Formats: sequence, C-alpha cells, structure tokens
Amino acid sequence: MSTAPQFGATYVPFGAEVDVRDCTVEGRIPANLSGGFYAVGPDPRYPLAPGNIPFDGDGHVRLFRIRNGRVDYRSRYVKTERYVAQDQARRNLMPMYRNPSLDDPSVRGLSRSTANTHVIQHGHLLLALKEDSPPSALDLETLETIEPVYTFDGQLPRDQPFTAHPKVCSSTGNIVAFGYEARGFGSDVIAVFEIDRNGRKVWGADITMPYVASVHDFAVTEHHVAFFLMPMAIDHEQMRRGGIHWSWDSSKKSYLGFMRRYGDGTDLQWIEGPARGGSHTLGAFEDDGRLYFDREITAANPYPVIPNKDGTPHDAAAGTSYLHRLTVDLRGRHSSYGMEKMYPLIAPLPRQDDRYNTMPYRYGFMGCPDPANPVRWNASCFARVDHQTRSWQLWKAPATMSLGEPLFVPSRADSREGEGYLLGVGWHLDQGLRADLMILDAEHVEEGPIATVHLPVQASPQIHGWWVREEQYPR
Repeated sequence: MSTAPQFGATYVPFGAEVDVRDCTVEGRIPANLSGGFYAVGPDPRYPLAPGNIPFDGDGHVRLFRIRNGRVDYRSRYVKTERYVAQDQARRNLMPMYRNPSLDDPSVRGLSRSTANTHVIQHGHLLLALKEDSPPSALDLETLETIEPVYTFDGQLPRDQPFTAHPKVCSSTGNIVAFGYEARGFGSDVIAVFEIDRNGRKVWGADITMPYVASVHDFAVTEHHVAFFLMPMAIDHEQMRRGGIHWSWDSSKKSYLGFMRRYGDGTDLQWIEGPARGGSHTLGAFEDDGRLYFDREITAANPYPVIPNKDGTPHDAAAGTSYLHRLTVDLRGRHSSYGMEKMYPLIAPLPRQDDRYNTMPYRYGFMGCPDPANPVRWNASCFARVDHQTRSWQLWKAPATMSLGEPLFVPSRADSREGEGYLLGVGWHLDQGLRADLMILDAEHVEEGPIATVHLPVQASPQIHGWWVREEQYPR
C-alpha cells in the first residue's frame, strides 16, 4: 500500500481483526453474484526490525461474503507457527526477511511462513500462501486457521516450499505448483508437482536452476511448465551482515526455462536472455508448436525494497513493469526466445479469467496508473486489455483513491471468457485509508462501479486475491 502524506494517509500496520455485518451498499449488487472475495497481505503484528522489508509482515486475510445482495466483511490474521510464537512472546522472534540465522533460539524448528502473499481455494479449505513455506489451511467461512502447516496429508515434506502462484488447470481442475530452494536453504533445486481435486499428488519432478534466484511465479499450459528467472539472487554475504535474503545482481542474466508437464524434468531447457525483472504471470498457452508466456517485465530491479548488489540506488523508471509476451518454439533446442511489449500500461499485478489458466485466452485485468499521468504513486485505474484487438478499457478512480489488485468473477460457472464482474478494493487517501469494495461490469469497465460496498474502516492490506463461488462452499 503506497503512502500519500499529502492526503494525510501514510500507511501504518492495521493490527486488528474486524467483523462488519451487513455492509452499506451503494447501487445494486447483481443477483448472479454470490460467493466470497478473499485477499491477503502483510500486516506486521509486531514492528519490523530496522532494515527489514514489508514482505515480512504477518498474513492478514479478508473476506467480502456476498449473498442475496448483501455483504458481510471479516478479516483474520493467519495463525502460523511464527505468529503464535510471537504472540505468546509479545515480540518479534524472526527479525529479518528469510534470514533464519538471526532467529531467536526459541523458534528453532518452527515454520517461518508469514502466509501473506496469496490465497486459493482447495476443497473446503482456503490455503494462505508464502513461497518459502508450505501453505496454511483456513476455514472458508470463519477464516480461522485449521492447520498452520498444511502438507496435503503428509504428501509434501513439512519444509517443502510452495509457490504463492499455483495454477488451477483449466481442463482437470488440478493444482500445478512448485517450490524453489526445495532441497534445503539456498539449494538450486525447484520441485515441480501437481495435486488433483481430491488432494492427491499425481506427479512431481526436481529440476535445477542456473543460479539461486527468486522464482515468484511461473506458467502452465496443457503440456508444459515454464519459468522466468530474474537476477534477484540469494546474497549470503548480505545475510551475514544481518540483511535480507536477496539482492539484485545485474551481472547475471535472465533465463526462460520450460519442460514437459507430467515428465521427469530431463527435457528441461534454460534459454539465456538479457537481465530483466518482473514477478507475475498474466497467462500462458501453446499453439502450433509454440509456447506463449505473457507476464510483466522490467528492465531492472522491480523492487525498491530489494538492494542492488553493486550498491547503486533503485532506478524507478527501469523498474517499471509492462506486459510482455515471451515466445519459444517447443520443437528442438534453441538459443533465444521472443519478447514483445504488448501495451503501454504499467502492470505489476495482472490477472486473467482464472478458468483460462492453462489455455488460450483473450482478456486480462489489472490495476494501473493512468497512462496519461504515469508518474502517479499508486494504481488509479482498473483496466481490461483485449489481446485480440490489442486495445484496452479504463475506469479512472477519483484522485484521492488508491486501488488494489482487481479480480475477475464470472457471472456463471459456464459464462464466456470475460463475461462477469471485476471486483477490487479502493482506499480513500483523504479519509484515513477507509476502504470500499467496488463491483464493475467486466465487459464495460470504463462505465465504473455498478455497486460499491462501503466499509467503516480501512480494509486489511492486499497483495493477491481469489473468488469462491457459492456452490463451492460446504453445505
């Protein structure tokens, strides 16, 4: 969440669990919109240590539960092993982002997960995710933590990292996931695996990356799995000095890697390319022997909070994200891949219709600055992009509002792609960050909200979110 001191709205940790029954609704919630809009973000229960970064805040999950035109709101901290230990001690026991050497001896052997990055539904559970750890399992309705370390009934090791961006296969409904540094702290192994609707692991493979890098997101198609490696690399010397896990090492290259899904990983190819950054995938598919991997790309370090290894200051312009299409021929071995910039919109958190995770798709959605005023410090627009026409639609929020990542919700389980609603939260910078949930027609984004759900308080922080349809809840 950006700060905006000119509006009196500098973000500070929220620190409260909230219940609001029957929120005030302006406009009319569509009759066919019923389910739950979940999101999670970092909200440190105890102050972060000097030199630490916001990524290390405790996971705080929120739910807008929509039924019969009414909305109830709830937020809860994820009660991870780390959270519980620190709550009992009433202080921070793991003071530095992914640097276990500084942990208090009392938490040795506990999961370091903050569960603060993403949430997805699995059966009757909500899984809260952080890429360096296993998921935490929560109750879909109450948000109470059921299992702080969820291993799919012991099928994954307790210390198996689990990506914050698993993909739900469009044809099977399986969860395709991975974990990097999978065979011990600082290892160069990525474990790739797939879990079916019933929670059964159906295949897995270990692969090796060219160097130990942050692999935040990936791509899955019907037959392949792909990774993009950026030079945000492990920095042991920085950790020995008491710093965080990563630094941006511009001396390293980026790599596009791909392998067969359901294989053993021996066909993996890494193709070297120029040093580029970017963390999030929009979509991926394969067509006529080629793999298309759409993601946001930066020319340099995308994170102001991650140090540059050479000591240079962060370059905001070079770290700005734009959507690119990476293309590679799946036939034979190759020394290069294609990289095409798709739109002039700044797009660090793009989302698609999640029913199309592994197949050809047309539309994408995002929060972005106004392209006519791109120096804005926060997302001020919701956008829909159309790959078929290479066009976009924008709704511009009031200047005093900062927008979170929007989420596409289909109007029916079988509606056509992009037919449905766009849900997103806005924080009022001139009202102490009081928040509203806005509901837009996803096919007419430029017309603005058809309904607005008013909260009397600030919404808990958000990185990523998920939608659960009414029929997916336990009866």
